[in-house]
Amino acid sequence: MNFELTPRAAELRARLEAFMDERVYPAEPIWAEQVRAAATPHVHAPIIEELKAEARERGLWNLFLPDAEHGAGLSNCEYAPLAEVMGRTKIAAEICNCNAPDTGNMEVLQQFGTEEQKQRWLIPLLDGEIRSAFAMTEPDVASSDATQIATSIVRDGDEYVINGRKWWTTNALHPNLAILIVMGKTDPEAATYAQQSMVLVPIDTPGVTVKRSLPVFGYHDTEGHGELEFADVRVPVSNILAGEGMGFMIAQARLGPGRIHHCMRAIGLAERALELMCARADARFTFGKPISANANIRDWIAESRIELEMARLLVWKTAWLMDTVGNQHARIEISGIKFAVPEICLRILDRAIQVHGGGGVSDDFPLAMGWAMLRTLRLADGPDEVHKLSLARQELRRQRERRGDVSA
Repeated sequence: MNFELTPRAAELRARLEAFMDERVYPAEPIWAEQVRAAATPHVHAPIIEELKAEARERGLWNLFLPDAEHGAGLSNCEYAPLAEVMGRTKIAAEICNCNAPDTGNMEVLQQFGTEEQKQRWLIPLLDGEIRSAFAMTEPDVASSDATQIATSIVRDGDEYVINGRKWWTTNALHPNLAILIVMGKTDPEAATYAQQSMVLVPIDTPGVTVKRSLPVFGYHDTEGHGELEFADVRVPVSNILAGEGMGFMIAQARLGPGRIHHCMRAIGLAERALELMCARADARFTFGKPISANANIRDWIAESRIELEMARLLVWKTAWLMDTVGNQHARIEISGIKFAVPEICLRILDRAIQVHGGGGVSDDFPLAMGWAMLRTLRLADGPDEVHKLSLARQELRRQRERRGDVSA
């Protein structure tokens, strides 16, 4: 592994950091005020569109996409430091058109979509004109086992009829939401991993109902995490992605990059929290001295720096493996970062909140909202326990092969 950034990545990071300092950080309070002033929490603040136009002019657009025709053409190792910078604030990824779940949905359409599907949905997404959602998780089953998904997708002539419920569908209440990627079962009698399919469902299709917005620790994110109902929803057969029975394969292809992108951004958020913790510790005095002089605070700062560097190195190694041997051969590391990085970053956020005292749990600082966002990562794209189980299975298999133990 070479830890030196490529010239292209270094140049983009410098431009991105300048954009953050000049425009994005100063826009945070403007965005917050525009959201507060709206009649609903699910608002697309005007400042976002203003900054999206500027990001595109500066060449800081679709940085996530390795396809050079539509994106920056960067490898995972090159994108990692850029995602980290964007992760320092809630609004930066959307401003640069690098926000989940649109990134994963764009990758799905780019890899598996037909030309017609790409023209209708991928191009507007790449241009930042519309938003999308990924409807996979369901309220009635333990969705950590995706084979249990119960939503039915039944063919009826030239159409599919969809019935079921979904929840935690991010972007479900975004004003610009146009298209859903819905995962369900087309053949419950097929082999376990061939039962599921994915179809494209425009949000205005009759029978699609957004039942409610789900808060995250009391926060209603502007994009919304919706509970959706599908009641005899009909879409053309041409809306299928990659064919019947390919849903599980698409999900695996989608979730790998999504998981590492989440971890890259989490490191950026934790880095900012560490900066805020140090500044607050130097600025606040108790009993005649700054609290940064206290041994326990210094322990927290030291532990946070080392833990953050360990997390970053593991993410970089995973990115390097994805670039060199592919996502499938990096699945152990992808599972590893998915449960390790949010846990580490949450500890750093928690220490920063403690140093800020009452201010840490308020909205005067980005720490409370950041903690809520990070805590969801221990569930999103697979809970910690499933990733640990997967990693343990792989490690046991590897150790048995090393020992030549076939009996296990």
